Amino acid sequence: MRLDKFLKISRIIKRRTVAKDFALSERIMVNGRVAKPSTLVKTGDIVSLKIGERQTVFEILAIKDNIKAAEAKSLYRIIE
Repeated sequence: MRLDKFLKISRIIKRRTVAKDFALSERIMVNGRVAKPSTLVKTGDIVSLKIGERQTVFEILAIKDNIKAAEAKSLYRIIE
């Protein structure tokens, strides 16, 4: 699945266009590499997201195309 789509479906970022902008401004890293919006992610990947001064690191636990809002947090686990 594309990185920008995963961020939207997991509700880490509210809109896919915002996720795309984050990736284009090099604020997202996947497994230690700067990621583009089209980067393919899979379970087990470590994603680092920088929002302002705060950095969040999480691991992707599952990838699903459609999921309810209440279950969205089951797709990832926050590490830092």
